[in-house]
Amino acid sequence: MSLSFGNIDTAFEHFLQELPQDYWELAVEFKAFSRARKIQSPAQLLQVVLCYCGIDQVLREVAGNVTLLAERISDTAIHKRLKACLPWVKALLERMMGAEAGRLIEGHLRFVVVDASTVQGPGASGTWYRLHIAVDLVKLHLIHVEVTDKHQGEHLDYYPLQEGDVVLMDRGYNQPKTLIEQVKKGVSLVLRYNPHSMNIYDEAGQTIDLYERLRATAQTSHCLPVRVCAGGEYIEGYVHACRLPPAQAAEARRRVRATAKKKGRCVQQRTLVLAEWVVIFTTLPPELLPTATIVALYRVRWQVELAIKRLKSLLDIDRLRAREHSALAELYLHGKLLYAWVVEKRARRRCGEAWNRLDQPRRATPWRVWKLLRQELAVAISGVWTWNLSRWDACIEVMQERPRRRQLQTLPDRVNRLIAYCHANGLSNI
Repeated sequence: MSLSFGNIDTAFEHFLQELPQDYWELAVEFKAFSRARKIQSPAQLLQVVLCYCGIDQVLREVAGNVTLLAERISDTAIHKRLKACLPWVKALLERMMGAEAGRLIEGHLRFVVVDASTVQGPGASGTWYRLHIAVDLVKLHLIHVEVTDKHQGEHLDYYPLQEGDVVLMDRGYNQPKTLIEQVKKGVSLVLRYNPHSMNIYDEAGQTIDLYERLRATAQTSHCLPVRVCAGGEYIEGYVHACRLPPAQAAEARRRVRATAKKKGRCVQQRTLVLAEWVVIFTTLPPELLPTATIVALYRVRWQVELAIKRLKSLLDIDRLRAREHSALAELYLHGKLLYAWVVEKRARRRCGEAWNRLDQPRRATPWRVWKLLRQELAVAISGVWTWNLSRWDACIEVMQERPRRRQLQTLPDRVNRLIAYCHANGLSNI
């Protein structure tokens, strides 16, 4: 028996419309799909990929779903087909990211916030992979995501920055050589300054001791012209320092002491003094954006943290079910990002391009919209409306446990005999 509900908007065909139009040709080009067997087409193969990566079905659940949709297939066969899909999924994701960046290149001013986040599997003792994420700070759209292994740290070279961009970064990007290269391209910088990672200099090339400058001032804000140097080159910029309110300063000092205690270190006085300040380096002149504005702008960098949290909390991108460095682990991450791009693209189509911009009063956030779309797309990807329920027994068979040393629990034999006796003598309705 097959259930049919007509031309429903959540059908998988509508999902495919969000993807690059040449997804079929790319599947053949990257040898993800070579011939029709139990998986009949690239569209169906993509459905398998998204069942595993998008809505988080395990291999046997994917096999059961495909059995209800088409014909019986084992989880081993699903595993083999998924491993061949990584280059194809990467190509699809690059096309979608490229299309997004292409629309934005037309502008001459773009605020971009970047950050990195770690991903690991259950029970992992450390980082497995790192996601490098760029978000348009006005439209709150994903611009670019790069997946690297744990050995690759935060770096601006991962992002497609261009002339006219203003990029906001945290302390991890205090890398003088990279900053100089980006400024040469016409990129403006707003960076949480870390005096332990990057030196600043005056016009004469003398090192500026920021601790001494801030310790000696009674002002609540300070703007200092500086230079950042590397490899015989330098860029000019400004360090903006804003003193925290007393309660926040006390909390900042407490965190510094707790971190040092955890690492078995003693806290230096200069570290405690610097903890009382928000210090930001920027190449934008104070005539354009003064200290108060720069500090307020940097606070909005929190939006990239929220974007990462949505990827993890709503789309479960950090719940890997494959071993580190395995083909399925990389496929899962790239497939999940492809799924996230479709969720965001559909949110804009449903709500409009300007519904969540930060340059206007806001009445909503993407969280509830993403939750609803996640439910919609789960139905579209799984294809529950077109399940053939006459294959239910075959579905159960492909999802059942394999023979193993530890058997599934059953009642003790004596209890089974008691139940049988009571049933035979009409003493039980079990």
